[in-house]
Amino acid sequence: MRLTHLFALTLSLLILPAEAARELSWDDLVPAGTGHLYGMPPAQHNGLQSEDQAPANPLTQSMANAPTVAELDGQEVKLPGYVVPLNVDPNQRVTEFLLVPYFGACIHVPPPPSNQIVLVHSEIGIALDATWVPYWITGKLRVEQSESELASAGYRLEASAIEEFVY
Repeated sequence: MRLTHLFALTLSLLILPAEAARELSWDDLVPAGTGHLYGMPPAQHNGLQSEDQAPANPLTQSMANAPTVAELDGQEVKLPGYVVPLNVDPNQRVTEFLLVPYFGACIHVPPPPSNQIVLVHSEIGIALDATWVPYWITGKLRVEQSESELASAGYRLEASAIEEFVY
């Protein structure tokens, strides 16, 4: 192979676009044949008054260890959803959050099953005052159970891109 051909081949490998992220819906996070998705329940604004009321808590998560889709582990994905802040940096940017399929999950309504919650870590962050809008979150997805004070998540995602979701 001549040097010019080798150079052209090397250059073409360097400028090839990165593999596009697989666009997912929330349905894709539920294994086939394991049941249906759980729609948004009615809002609850009557949380616990004391620890001894825990069994009757209307905001308790159902299916905290719901089945996940193992084949998604390690894939570059793009998933739309709403942000439930967990960690805010000194610049008032949310850098760790739960991504959920509907507004109010984990705050005003019971958390969805864990296979409908993604724990997201992001160096990019989202302005704290802009967390009420839906976002597309892109990054490498891991099938990994994690716990927070709000809910269990069945997936984890390292965000490489965040953009507002436009209907």
